[in-house]
Amino acid sequence: MKKFNVAIVGLGFGAEFIPIYLKHPLANMYAICQRNEEKLNSIGDAYGIETRYTDFEKLLQDPNVDVVHINSPIHLHAQQTLQALLAGKHVACTVPMATTVEECKAIVEASRKMGKKYMMMETVVYSREFLYIKELYEKGELGKIQFLKGSHQQDMDGWPDYWPGLPPMHYATHCVGPVAGLLRLEAEYVSCFGSGTIREELIQHYNSPFAVESAHIKFRNSDLSAVVYRSLFDVARQYRESFEVYGSKKSVEWPLIEGEELVVHTAKKPEPEIPEKVATPDFAHYLPEEIQRFTTKGVYDENENTHLSFTQGGGHGGSHPHLVNEFLQALAQDRDPFPNAPQSANWTSVGILAHESALQGGKIIEIPEF
Repeated sequence: MKKFNVAIVGLGFGAEFIPIYLKHPLANMYAICQRNEEKLNSIGDAYGIETRYTDFEKLLQDPNVDVVHINSPIHLHAQQTLQALLAGKHVACTVPMATTVEECKAIVEASRKMGKKYMMMETVVYSREFLYIKELYEKGELGKIQFLKGSHQQDMDGWPDYWPGLPPMHYATHCVGPVAGLLRLEAEYVSCFGSGTIREELIQHYNSPFAVESAHIKFRNSDLSAVVYRSLFDVARQYRESFEVYGSKKSVEWPLIEGEELVVHTAKKPEPEIPEKVATPDFAHYLPEEIQRFTTKGVYDENENTHLSFTQGGGHGGSHPHLVNEFLQALAQDRDPFPNAPQSANWTSVGILAHESALQGGKIIEIPEF
């Protein structure tokens, strides 16, 4: 089996993926890249990774690198993805894909032009909750899907540099991804409303006043629509990434409190018996044996290691080894990963254009076809 030489860029959240690549049978954890040389060497020494770069462009010149996994700040995603694709590397990138629709288009075109795979590493569509709901759907237990709903609420006070005042829908893939991804639907148009107002010192960063943004999504060639809503500042709410599905036979709702069980509603039962709390199973058995343990334990489960995206995200539903495995299997099988470049562009553009819609009082905005 060919092993792919993987380079990880950004070692904050990115460090979580190093032990997974080290153990995966299709990967050679080849190189790491971090501007801070002290941190670079600390992590390189800890994991025994010899090839190290403080300069992203020098990493791209290394002919041994097959795959670049980008975990840098949001405003660098599109630029670094394009550079890596055009340098002939396959790219996996943390969310979102980009910050403009034009950047999304450019990435899709570069991926096609260079014949290289791109995958946005959307955690929720590989979380155990999503995989459980997907399994129910594929077994026919949900019946006909009638409606989908997602939310992503968190308090981002205290997060670094570019986060303060970020428009809520500019970081929407955690709720757009699952509502589109379950049935592999493509968003056709969106209408979004802003609600409430954040503090003046936050508004000035992006000229975005809204405390909450809620969007309706209509899917192409489908009778389905979905609702997603986001809040980042000045809203009292425990962290919640929720995904809910309403079917003709069964529906699944997310718990209101982190750590509680999903609620499954079954049609035509006596009214008090319709809802039932269900413990979500783990799906480590989907993975190569070498990385199965990472669905329940990773770098940021250790007490001395904390990363806000992980502690607030409830460990991302055990998704990290599934993401790595999907990307590497796609490369080995020469197929598109899920989500591929056009799907990632669609999901990311929903959020970008939802914010534009909110600024225009809920105007319907078409999502371009990629």
